Amino acid sequence: MKKLGRNDPCWCGSGKKYKTCHMAMDERIEQYALQGHMVPSHDIIKTPEQIEGIRQSSRLNIAILDEIEKQIRIGMSTGEIDRLVSDMTKQMGGIAAPFNYDGFPKSVCTSVNEVVCHGIPSDERILKDGDIVNVDVSTIYNGYFSDSSRMFLLGNVEPETRRLVEVARECIDVGLEQVKPWNFLGDMAQAINDHAKKNGYSIVREIGGHGVGLEFHEEPFVSYVTRKGTEMLMVPGMVFTIEPMVNMGKADIYIDDNDGWTVYTEDGKPSAQWEVTLAVTENGYEILTY
Repeated sequence: MKKLGRNDPCWCGSGKKYKTCHMAMDERIEQYALQGHMVPSHDIIKTPEQIEGIRQSSRLNIAILDEIEKQIRIGMSTGEIDRLVSDMTKQMGGIAAPFNYDGFPKSVCTSVNEVVCHGIPSDERILKDGDIVNVDVSTIYNGYFSDSSRMFLLGNVEPETRRLVEVARECIDVGLEQVKPWNFLGDMAQAINDHAKKNGYSIVREIGGHGVGLEFHEEPFVSYVTRKGTEMLMVPGMVFTIEPMVNMGKADIYIDDNDGWTVYTEDGKPSAQWEVTLAVTENGYEILTY
């Protein structure tokens, strides 16, 4: 972190003197760094203006998922979901962040049953009775990024699969209980992993959450298989996603060789995931996107 004088303008752009703005927080962060902990740099910490921009983007993201919730049905193709997201995003003045991101060909990810994440929408993939599907929406609005996903259950879902989806949602809630300033990302990770394992499930290791807001994917990487007291220190102004991928069977996954995107469970058993974006506050957190 750049060293500032007490009376210099604060690095956050507030216009306040450093001593009355972020100096005390920076000094506390430095103490954790001296103890060997991973700490956030200034470019990871969002300003109030940036968080407001992410809030505005999030309103679009939430509205799109709300509309999907109204329209999704048995017999609908995942290609129809993609067109709904694309059209609605444009109508509201936003940009669908996934489209052409590293070559991704669609505006949304639709991951059905044993697809863990990054499922590519298709007119050939028709939603059937008993399917579970994760719809992952990411939006750019006025240059700010928002990101969240929800699970949808179609018709007569098997009780054990329905329970998987419920526990995946519970994993978000137990993780959020650990989100507060001066805790560690590993505190959240262990709470999530312990809850999944207690219910007989596993958490995907290779893919996790991420910082978000000014870019689609920012530091830090957010794992859900690390231990309490490890990973990055959480401080006010950090914005990141919580999105553990919970597998009914083993944690092992593979990527489709043909499209280079779609991630499957190796054992073919279902996977479930919910995603929220949050900002760490002085007292806890604010959910921005859900």
